[in-house]
Amino acid sequence: MKKIIHSLFLFPVFCFAQIDVPIHCGFDFTSYFVVHPHEDGKSKTIDGLRLSIVDTNENEVINENNSLSWINSGKPLVFTRNYKINEQNKRIPITENGKWFYYFADDHYLLTVANTFQAENYMLKVEDVDGEENGGNFKTQYIPLASYNMYILCTSEERQKAMQFGRKVTNRPLDIVMEKK
Repeated sequence: MKKIIHSLFLFPVFCFAQIDVPIHCGFDFTSYFVVHPHEDGKSKTIDGLRLSIVDTNENEVINENNSLSWINSGKPLVFTRNYKINEQNKRIPITENGKWFYYFADDHYLLTVANTFQAENYMLKVEDVDGEENGGNFKTQYIPLASYNMYILCTSEERQKAMQFGRKVTNRPLDIVMEKK
């Protein structure tokens, strides 16, 4: 009987102790870079580009032991293109009706990185690889990165830090105007 009485007294204490625990978001510990490469005067995202993160010596950055991103350990940080899915969550062509897999990235390129990613130490390399879809018609560009370029999808102190010195509107794609050779 004593155990039941003790349980009845302790149960409310445990319940109230849980009220202050923050609810976690599905994107905790993760940020994204979203890039919209296009030609001057056009809004269509250019297909067939290779976007990657490089260091100040223009060398591709390798994700050693998942220190920079939670996926693709031991591989270069290379962007992928967003895609559409149907109601059964199956990948479909972007010309069909469906929703974007990453709802915040539309028809752009994206890369997931850890929230601890020090963007200021890296650059974005945008290249049109010869023999690919565009035939190498666009000039390679190097764009310095900043923490305010990252999409921070969960509200936290990190988001406030990102907005403190950079632009005040966060979660906008990097707008890259590609030049022909």
